[in-house]
Amino acid sequence: MKRDLCRPLDSDPTGCSIWQAPSLPGEISPMFQVSHLVIVGGGFSGTLLAINLLRYGTMRVTLVERRPERLGKGVAFGSALPDHILNVRAGNMSAFPDQPGHFAQWLAETSGGSDASFATRATYGRYLSALLDKTRAEAGDRLDVIDDAAVDIRMTGDGCVVKLASGKMLAADAVALAPGNLPPHDLPPFRDKAPPLYVSEPWGADIAEGLTPSDKILLLGTGLTAVDCAQTLDSAGFRGSILALSRRGLVPHSHAPATPFPALRERPAAHCAGLVRTIRQRAEAVGWRRAVDELRPFTQDIWRAASPVERARFLRHARPYWDVHRHRIAPQVAERIAAMQASGRLRIAAGRIIGARDADQGLIVQWRPRGGEQAQEIRVARVVNCTGPLADLGRADDVLLRRLADRGAIRPDALAIGIDTNRQGHAIARDGSAQERLLVVGPMTRGAHWEIVAVPDIRRHSWDMARALTGAQWVEAEGL
Repeated sequence: MKRDLCRPLDSDPTGCSIWQAPSLPGEISPMFQVSHLVIVGGGFSGTLLAINLLRYGTMRVTLVERRPERLGKGVAFGSALPDHILNVRAGNMSAFPDQPGHFAQWLAETSGGSDASFATRATYGRYLSALLDKTRAEAGDRLDVIDDAAVDIRMTGDGCVVKLASGKMLAADAVALAPGNLPPHDLPPFRDKAPPLYVSEPWGADIAEGLTPSDKILLLGTGLTAVDCAQTLDSAGFRGSILALSRRGLVPHSHAPATPFPALRERPAAHCAGLVRTIRQRAEAVGWRRAVDELRPFTQDIWRAASPVERARFLRHARPYWDVHRHRIAPQVAERIAAMQASGRLRIAAGRIIGARDADQGLIVQWRPRGGEQAQEIRVARVVNCTGPLADLGRADDVLLRRLADRGAIRPDALAIGIDTNRQGHAIARDGSAQERLLVVGPMTRGAHWEIVAVPDIRRHSWDMARALTGAQWVEAEGL
């Protein structure tokens, strides 16, 4: 018999959702009402949660965002330059799982795009802003947006109190953390380096400012962030040389034209070796892109079914290869990167950083090529950290997350790739108990879901959480 994830107990004359979660290990059981929810973080995840809560319920929502210019967009869409292109076709970028063509239709109406288009990230940011503006207009006083930073959260007997940097206190029935992707951590050789020689967060700086055609740039990483930074330097007119360095030197593969094919009907084996065999077999039959794409409906369940040992083995050995096959780039972006490589302006290398020292108007970086013993040196005018978002809660310097972790209200997941939560999104405290009134949404729940960084996964996560909090899935008979 299917286990209820959220069983409604009663209705409330104020329209509040009264719900109870299952009393299993690591999950919650007390009944409580949610008439007011505070969402800390107004980026993509937090905004979608707010929009869906207001779509399905009558509760009041307060959205707290400390950087108003990124409201509704987050880092990915709020800091994008005009030539930064989405990694997913428009046909799969709707903000709503129940309206799969929503973005493609909006794109067609506003700029003439189609389902197969790779829109710019700035365009997608405008789409999200338009959704939030529409929601604010329709919700009226049910949605309050506050430009401030949350610095602490305290649980009370029947709710929560959120303290803001301004000193204001917000009382609520529950709080949802939506921290998005945290800034990357600094590699040890660069921790004492400062701009403009070292850029720790590429989205917060003009990485091409002050460079000359004779300069050399080092990008730490060869993934999606490095691809974006290489394009940024190229668009800014930088004609010097770029070295992109990572341990394996892997670059995201390109999308290819999509055609229908018979997809898998059953979930493949969860253990790493069996999964690799399945992908290889399917790749021979339908091509590697289809073999990877057809796993998407099963990926989260595969992750949950895998043992802790298998998960750790995947992260240690297979993750880099999974990432470059799973998170692909638009064909036009791949062509641009290939052209930069062909001209000698961009070099991709595999190796490990050994150290760095100051030099006249630059840095001398020592690195060892993968598989080699002889160290090399490169003199660069700038180093840009493209290692990707931070996931280890123990390294986070966010004031709110640090306070909650120090107090034991939240804890890192077992693999230190996010905040520990149960499947429903409730934060797990240091003692192993689920926090009924403290939820987490978005990429920092990757320990529970793994695939939770792309738009299609985040939109489903926020949608499911909103419907659970409002009881909407029971109205639609999905919980029966």
